[in-house]
Amino acid sequence: MAHFTLEYSYNMESVTDIAKLCDVIRRAAILTGVFALAGIRVRALRAEHVSIADGDPSHGFIDISIRLRAGRDLEARKAATTAIFRSAEEFLAPVLKTHPIALSLEMRDIDPELSPKLNTIRDHIKES
Repeated sequence: MAHFTLEYSYNMESVTDIAKLCDVIRRAAILTGVFALAGIRVRALRAEHVSIADGDPSHGFIDISIRLRAGRDLEARKAATTAIFRSAEEFLAPVLKTHPIALSLEMRDIDPELSPKLNTIRDHIKES
């Protein structure tokens, strides 16, 4: 199980395709081999009201948060963090050159004893 949440400033929608970025992150997560396919969920939440740095309204941000069940070793988590951040950075490269944007990522474990889950997606995934 892995939840990927992109929180982004409203002005990012005018300079990049947020839906496509979600898919880029999903694909990068799959390629790491660290996350179960059926457990990957990527969502984006738009922040309507922001005040960044010196208050210039052209400043934007994308903050990627990854929450996952405990159990993966530190090296696997570090490799996945690097790969996913790099994929977002590569996708955003053109806009990063022309717009003031803060891009960040944080991965953290979820305590399985405090987080019950139910997932029937596996029952419906078509194997390739």
